[in-house]
Amino acid sequence: MDKFTTLTGIAAPLPLVNVDTDMIIPKQHLKTIKRTGLGRHLFDELRYDAEGNEIPDFVLNRPPYRQAQILVAGANFGCGSSREHAPWALLDFGIRCVIAPSFADIFYNNCFKNGILPVVLPQEAVDVLMDDARNGANARMTVDLAAQTVTASDGRSFGFEVDPFRRHCLLNGLDDIGLTLEKAAAIAAYEGEAARRRPWV
Repeated sequence: MDKFTTLTGIAAPLPLVNVDTDMIIPKQHLKTIKRTGLGRHLFDELRYDAEGNEIPDFVLNRPPYRQAQILVAGANFGCGSSREHAPWALLDFGIRCVIAPSFADIFYNNCFKNGILPVVLPQEAVDVLMDDARNGANARMTVDLAAQTVTASDGRSFGFEVDPFRRHCLLNGLDDIGLTLEKAAAIAAYEGEAARRRPWV
């Protein structure tokens, strides 16, 4: 998993509340267990018409936001089913941070496990960042995980809270497997001692 330290990039405004995981990645695209290739189906039913053509007005189809790395969204983002494909699709598109007033719990947890930073801020702060994001490529936000701040293009900064353990994992690029591998030497020592004591096992 890639480390998340400081991210400066274009933020896409998505002023919708209750964006569920089926909206993020529709069920027909859940047949794969690969984490790659899902970005093209991110918000599939909002991005494409019935013939598969791009809908020009959708934010991620507009030139400044095709390279967005930050998403500013409404409350209760990621509600609905627990599909891990939702953060996979966001990450494969290039989104490394989602900012919203609130998140669904399972989606929130899945983000951390896949290298995405979900930032919870008060509605007033999200409104400021949403307006800033509407300025497209002329407005670049900075998300600093170490300092726990989001800074708008005009310099206004907002602090956020994040669990220290989750912060440590993101800063060091540690998913569940990475955390386990940190204990590889201790695990090997235990297994070696167990084999010596119980060679018949």
